Amino acid sequence: MAASTSQHALISIKPAAPAASFSCGKRAGNARFVSATGCCPGSRKFGLVCAANSQSSVIEPVHLPSSPESGSTPKKSGESALILIRHGESLWNEKNLFTGCVDVPLTPKGVNEAIEAGKRICNIPVDVIYTSSLIRAQMTAMLAMMQHRRKKVPIIVHSESERAHQWSQVYSEETKKQSIPVVTAWQLNERMYGELQGLNKQETADRFGKDQVHEWRRSYDIPPPNGESLEMCAERAVSYFKDQIVPQLVAGKHVMIAAHGNSLRSIIMHLDKLTSQEVISLELSTGIPMLYIFKEGKFIRRGSPAGPSEAGVYAYTKKLAQYRQKLDGM
Repeated sequence: MAASTSQHALISIKPAAPAASFSCGKRAGNARFVSATGCCPGSRKFGLVCAANSQSSVIEPVHLPSSPESGSTPKKSGESALILIRHGESLWNEKNLFTGCVDVPLTPKGVNEAIEAGKRICNIPVDVIYTSSLIRAQMTAMLAMMQHRRKKVPIIVHSESERAHQWSQVYSEETKKQSIPVVTAWQLNERMYGELQGLNKQETADRFGKDQVHEWRRSYDIPPPNGESLEMCAERAVSYFKDQIVPQLVAGKHVMIAAHGNSLRSIIMHLDKLTSQEVISLELSTGIPMLYIFKEGKFIRRGSPAGPSEAGVYAYTKKLAQYRQKLDGM
C-alpha cells in the first residue's frame, strides 16, 4: 500500500577516511547516496535517501524481551509506528560548545526545528512519547506534539518517587483519553563528554590537537577524559530501547522518541544492524523525523514524513492512510 512520494535525505554520512565505505545500501535495499550541501563548511557529505515504496528496507527482527508483569513474551500486534526525532538546535550547539549531558535549552532556531518536525508527523498516530531527561529533548517533543492534529496533551509521567507518582495522577478517564504519556529516561541522554563539556570545540582542538579530539568524537570505543564512548552510550540506550520501548510496539502502541544524536545513532545502529565502523560515519539532522513501521517482529524503515500538505506520504501503509482519513473526518 505504499504510495509514491518525494524522497527525503535522513542521514548524512561523512566518511572517516577516503577509503572508507558505507554498506547500508546493501543492507537496506532502498538506500542510495546523493550529494548534500550546507551540512558542514569545508566538507562534503552524503545523504542516505529512503523512499516510501516497495524497496523500503526490512530490518531483521529485534530480540523481544519478556514482559516484567507476566514473565512471557508479549503478544505481537499488527502494526506500530516508531518515530525518531533528534532535538533542535540548543544554545550550546549555537555557541559550538561540547554539550553532552549538560541540560541546555533550545535556541529560537531549535524551537522552529521542533515545530517543523511536528508538522511532518501531524498525521501519524502517537500513543506514548519517550524522551531523555534533558530539557532540549523534552522541549522538542512538546513542541512537536503541539502541531499534531489529534490535539492530545503530552503529560510527563513522574516515577522518580511514590509521592511524585501519586501527586501527578489524573483521575478523569475522559482526560486520560485526551492525553499522551511522556516517559523521561536518562538512558536516552546524549553521550556524556566528560571534561570536554562546556568547552569550545575549536579551542579544544587547538589545545589537545585536532586528531585527538576527532578520535574522542568519532571513534566507537575511545571515550574523552572521564566521559563516555559511543559504545558506552549505545549499551545503555539500546538496552533501554529493547527492555522498555519494544514491548510498547509489540503491544500495538505507536511510539515517538525525542532524543539526541548519539543515543539515536545507537538505536539506529541496532535497528539497521550497522557495524561499529559504519555508525561512526552516521549523522542525523536536527528536527527531521525518521519513521519506522514495526510489523510481525520486524522494523521497516519508511523514510521521513513530508509536510502535511503532501498527502501521498501518509500512505506508507493502509493503516496510516486510514488514520489520516479519520483525522480528516473529525
